[in-house]
Amino acid sequence: MGRRPTVNLNLPPGMRAKKGARGQVWYYLDKGKQSNGKREWVPLGNSFPDALRAYAEQVETVRGPAVTVPELLTRWSSATAVGRKAGTLDDIRYALPALMRFFGDPPAPLDQVEPVHIRQFLDWRIAEAKRAKQEANVKRVEDGKKPLPIQPNDGAVRANREAAWLSAAWNWGRDQGLTKAQNPTLGVRRHKEAGRKIYIEDDELATILKHADAPLQEAIELAYLIGQRPGDLRDLRETDIRDGHLVMEQNKTDAKLRIAIVGSLAALIERIKARKAGIQGVRSLSLIVNEKGEALGKAALRYRFDKARELAANAAPNKATGARLRAIQFRDLRAKAASDVDALDQAQKLLGHTKRDMTEHYVRKKRGEKVSPVR
Repeated sequence: MGRRPTVNLNLPPGMRAKKGARGQVWYYLDKGKQSNGKREWVPLGNSFPDALRAYAEQVETVRGPAVTVPELLTRWSSATAVGRKAGTLDDIRYALPALMRFFGDPPAPLDQVEPVHIRQFLDWRIAEAKRAKQEANVKRVEDGKKPLPIQPNDGAVRANREAAWLSAAWNWGRDQGLTKAQNPTLGVRRHKEAGRKIYIEDDELATILKHADAPLQEAIELAYLIGQRPGDLRDLRETDIRDGHLVMEQNKTDAKLRIAIVGSLAALIERIKARKAGIQGVRSLSLIVNEKGEALGKAALRYRFDKARELAANAAPNKATGARLRAIQFRDLRAKAASDVDALDQAQKLLGHTKRDMTEHYVRKKRGEKVSPVR
C-alpha cells in the first residue's frame, strides 16, 4: 500500500503534478509499474482543466460504490471534467483541498455524514481562513508591509462555494448509484454573503488611470467601455474586429455580442493598434498586450491594477478616500459600465443578461435606486 498523499489533494487517484525547471506545473497519469518493470507516466499537459479532461478519457472513474467523501469527490471531479469550462474547473480545483482536509482525516463514510457535519465544515472553513490570514500578516509585517484587516466573515464565500460543490458531487453520486444517502447539505443555512456594492466614481477612476501604465490604461478603458468580465476582456483578439463591430462570445453565459466600434471605443482601439505597431518583433493578436507585445495575463493584469490602485490610494487627500480606492477591484468596472448606461435595456444587452430584473438588481445594488424627494 502506497503512502497517503499530503499534497495536491485536489488531484484524482493516479494523477501526479510535477514542477518543471521554470516553475511550470505539468500533470501526468501514473499507471504504476508495467510488466517490463518500468513505471509508466502518461503526460496530460500543463493546464489543470485540460489535464482533468485527458485524465477522464484515460481512466474508468467508476469502479464500484464510493464509500467515503474523498473518494466520491475524486470520482466526481474527474468523471464530470469533460465539457466543463476552464473557470468552473479552476473553482472546483480551489474547493477540493479544503473538503478533502475536513472530510478526509480520517476519511468520512458517506452513510455517516449528516447536516451537522456540513454546519461544522462551514464554521471550520471561516476559522481556517482567519488563521491563514493571520499567518500571512506575520509574513507581511516581517517584509515591512501593512497587515491585511481580518473581517468577521473572511472565508464565508469560499465556504459556501465548497459546500455547493460537495452538494453537486453528492447528487452526482446518487444519480450514478454510488450512494443512497440523502444529500446532507439540504436545509443547512449557508453563511450570509454581503456581495459587492462598490460603484467607481468618475474621479476615482481618473485617479487610478493617472497612476496606471499604458497597457493597464488600455485595459481599464476597454473594460469600462464594453462592460465585459475580465476573462472575456483578456480573450479579445484583433481578429474579433469585423465589419465595424467587436464580435465576442461570453465565456460564462455563451452570450454572443456585437459591440459597435464607434465614438470612444473606436478611438481607444486605434490607440491600441498604434501602440502595438510601434513594438518591435512578434506581437500577440490580443487587444490587451504589455510593452513587449505579449498578451497580458490574469496575474499580470491584477498585479498592475493593484500597483496603480495602491499608488492612487497613497496619493489620496485623506484616509477615507484612500480606503475607498483600495476597496476597488478591476471587476467593478463592469458594474460601473452598466450603471452609467442611460437605458436599462441597453445595459442588459451589454452585460449579456438573459433577464431584465438581473440587470436591474445589478445596477441598483451598485449605485442605488434613483428617487425624488417628497417636495
